[in-house]
Amino acid sequence: MDHIKRAILAPGAPKALGPYSAAVTVGPFIYASGQTGIDPISGELVEGGVEGQTRQVLANMSAVLEAAGSSFADVLKTTVFLTDMADFPVMNAIYAEHFPEPFPSRSTVQVAALPKGGVVEIEAVAVITGS
Repeated sequence: MDHIKRAILAPGAPKALGPYSAAVTVGPFIYASGQTGIDPISGELVEGGVEGQTRQVLANMSAVLEAAGSSFADVLKTTVFLTDMADFPVMNAIYAEHFPEPFPSRSTVQVAALPKGGVVEIEAVAVITGS
Protein backbone atom coordinates (compact mmCIF):
# COMPACT_ATOMS: atom_id res chain seq x y z
CA MET A 1 0.00 0.00 0.00
CA ASP A 2 1.17 3.53 -0.83
CA HIS A 3 1.99 5.41 2.39
CA ILE A 4 3.60 8.43 0.76
CA LYS A 5 2.15 11.79 1.80
CA ARG A 6 1.13 13.91 -1.20
CA ALA A 7 -0.15 17.49 -1.24
CA ILE A 8 -3.26 18.18 -3.30
CA LEU A 9 -3.40 21.32 -5.41
CA ALA A 10 -6.98 22.43 -5.99
CA PRO A 11 -7.18 25.14 -8.67
CA GLY A 12 -10.90 25.68 -7.95
CA ALA A 13 -10.32 26.45 -4.27
CA PRO A 14 -8.75 29.52 -2.65
CA LYS A 15 -5.00 29.60 -2.11
CA ALA A 16 -3.89 28.67 1.39
CA LEU A 17 -3.62 31.56 3.84
CA GLY A 18 -0.56 30.00 5.43
CA PRO A 19 1.94 27.14 5.26
CA TYR A 20 -0.52 24.30 4.65
CA SER A 21 -1.96 22.27 1.77
CA ALA A 22 -5.58 22.31 0.62
CA ALA A 23 -5.47 18.58 1.32
CA VAL A 24 -2.99 15.79 1.86
CA THR A 25 -3.41 12.19 0.81
CA VAL A 26 -1.87 9.11 2.37
CA GLY A 27 -2.92 5.73 1.05
CA PRO A 28 -6.65 5.86 0.26
CA PHE A 29 -7.35 8.77 2.62
CA ILE A 30 -7.75 12.50 2.01
CA TYR A 31 -7.28 14.96 4.86
CA ALA A 32 -8.84 18.20 3.62
CA SER A 33 -7.91 21.41 5.40
CA GLY A 34 -10.67 23.64 6.65
CA GLN A 35 -12.32 25.65 3.90
CA THR A 36 -13.80 29.06 4.56
CA GLY A 37 -16.17 31.24 2.56
CA ILE A 38 -13.38 32.81 0.53
CA ASP A 39 -14.02 33.27 -3.17
CA PRO A 40 -11.10 31.62 -5.02
CA ILE A 41 -10.99 34.40 -7.63
CA SER A 42 -11.18 37.52 -5.45
CA GLY A 43 -9.51 36.06 -2.37
CA GLU A 44 -12.17 37.74 -0.22
CA LEU A 45 -15.06 36.42 1.84
CA VAL A 46 -18.31 36.16 -0.08
CA GLU A 47 -21.31 38.22 0.96
CA GLY A 48 -24.47 36.77 2.45
CA GLY A 49 -23.43 35.91 6.00
CA VAL A 50 -23.56 32.30 7.11
CA GLU A 51 -25.70 31.24 4.13
CA GLY A 52 -23.42 32.71 1.48
CA GLN A 53 -20.28 31.59 3.27
CA THR A 54 -21.52 28.03 3.86
CA ARG A 55 -22.36 27.67 0.17
CA GLN A 56 -18.87 28.94 -0.74
CA VAL A 57 -17.21 26.70 1.86
CA LEU A 58 -18.88 23.66 0.29
CA ALA A 59 -18.03 24.78 -3.25
CA ASN A 60 -14.40 25.12 -2.16
CA MET A 61 -14.50 21.72 -0.44
CA SER A 62 -15.98 20.15 -3.56
CA ALA A 63 -13.07 21.52 -5.61
CA VAL A 64 -10.55 20.10 -3.12
CA LEU A 65 -12.22 16.69 -3.02
CA GLU A 66 -12.49 16.55 -6.81
CA ALA A 67 -8.80 17.45 -7.19
CA ALA A 68 -8.00 14.51 -4.89
CA GLY A 69 -10.22 12.04 -6.78
CA SER A 70 -13.13 12.09 -4.36
CA SER A 71 -16.54 13.65 -3.70
CA PHE A 72 -18.98 14.47 -0.92
CA ALA A 73 -20.27 10.88 -1.12
CA ASP A 74 -16.81 9.68 -0.03
CA VAL A 75 -16.47 11.90 3.05
CA LEU A 76 -16.11 9.96 6.28
CA LYS A 77 -15.85 12.77 8.86
CA THR A 78 -16.26 16.52 8.97
CA THR A 79 -15.63 19.16 11.57
CA VAL A 80 -17.64 22.37 11.35
CA PHE A 81 -16.43 25.53 13.06
CA LEU A 82 -18.96 28.33 13.66
CA THR A 83 -18.34 31.69 15.29
CA ASP A 84 -21.98 31.74 16.47
CA MET A 85 -23.90 28.55 17.26
CA ALA A 86 -27.09 30.47 16.39
CA ASP A 87 -25.97 29.98 12.75
CA PHE A 88 -26.22 26.18 13.13
CA PRO A 89 -29.70 25.71 11.58
CA VAL A 90 -28.80 27.64 8.40
CA MET A 91 -25.43 25.91 8.03
CA ASN A 92 -27.00 22.52 8.75
CA ALA A 93 -29.69 22.91 6.08
CA ILE A 94 -27.13 23.84 3.40
CA TYR A 95 -24.77 21.08 4.56
CA ALA A 96 -27.60 18.53 4.17
CA GLU A 97 -28.02 19.56 0.51
CA HIS A 98 -24.45 18.41 -0.26
CA PHE A 99 -23.84 15.19 1.68
CA PRO A 100 -25.75 12.06 0.66
CA GLU A 101 -26.68 9.24 3.01
CA PRO A 102 -25.05 7.58 4.77
CA PHE A 103 -23.98 10.93 6.18
CA PRO A 104 -20.41 11.39 7.40
CA SER A 105 -19.78 11.62 11.11
CA ARG A 106 -19.49 15.24 12.23
CA SER A 107 -18.50 17.50 15.07
CA THR A 108 -19.62 21.12 15.25
CA VAL A 109 -17.89 23.55 17.56
CA GLN A 110 -18.18 27.26 18.27
CA VAL A 111 -14.93 29.19 18.00
CA ALA A 112 -13.96 32.75 18.95
CA ALA A 113 -12.84 33.74 15.45
CA LEU A 114 -12.00 32.42 11.98
CA PRO A 115 -9.56 33.70 9.32
CA LYS A 116 -10.51 36.95 7.58
CA GLY A 117 -13.54 37.34 9.87
CA GLY A 118 -15.38 34.34 8.44
CA VAL A 119 -18.32 32.79 10.25
CA VAL A 120 -18.00 29.14 9.15
CA GLU A 121 -15.20 26.71 8.29
CA ILE A 122 -15.43 23.00 7.44
CA GLU A 123 -12.66 20.38 7.28
CA ALA A 124 -13.05 16.79 6.12
CA VAL A 125 -11.54 13.33 5.95
CA ALA A 126 -12.53 11.30 2.90
CA VAL A 127 -11.48 8.29 0.86
CA ILE A 128 -10.18 8.35 -2.69
CA THR A 129 -12.56 6.56 -5.02
CA GLY A 130 -11.94 8.30 -8.31
CA SER A 131 -15.61 9.30 -8.47
